[in-house]
Amino acid sequence: MKTGLTIGMTATHTFRVEERHTVRALFSEEGAFPTMPAVFATAYMTGLMEWACVELVKPFYEPHEDSLGVHVDFSHVAPTLPGQVVTVTAELTAIDGRKLSFFVRAHDGVDLIGEGRHQRAIIDTHKFADKLAAKRAATLQEV
Repeated sequence: MKTGLTIGMTATHTFRVEERHTVRALFSEEGAFPTMPAVFATAYMTGLMEWACVELVKPFYEPHEDSLGVHVDFSHVAPTLPGQVVTVTAELTAIDGRKLSFFVRAHDGVDLIGEGRHQRAIIDTHKFADKLAAKRAATLQEV
């Protein structure tokens, strides 16, 4: 990590919800939720909250660094309709070596729709690619 990342830093990210981001559309190819309401899916909200955290940290990556989510603990307390814009604010709350902790809130312009805690781990993309290659090789041997 480059220097300068400090506890208390925030980033705000906005996103317009479309029909394809609704519960009904989630896993639609498998017919998973065809009768569910057409509201913003928790799975997409979680991804959006992670995205805000990435945007906060990304300027501090060294070459060949990235981050992966390692823990989420979010509430989803209000529905959001397609067409609404969700604003997510992520705050860095702790740095413990390569582990970063965040408090994240999402609001759709009418309601607080979710909030909670998230952790990300900084990874070396070369080392991670090596681990994936080893796992792929082990998986192919099992088949």
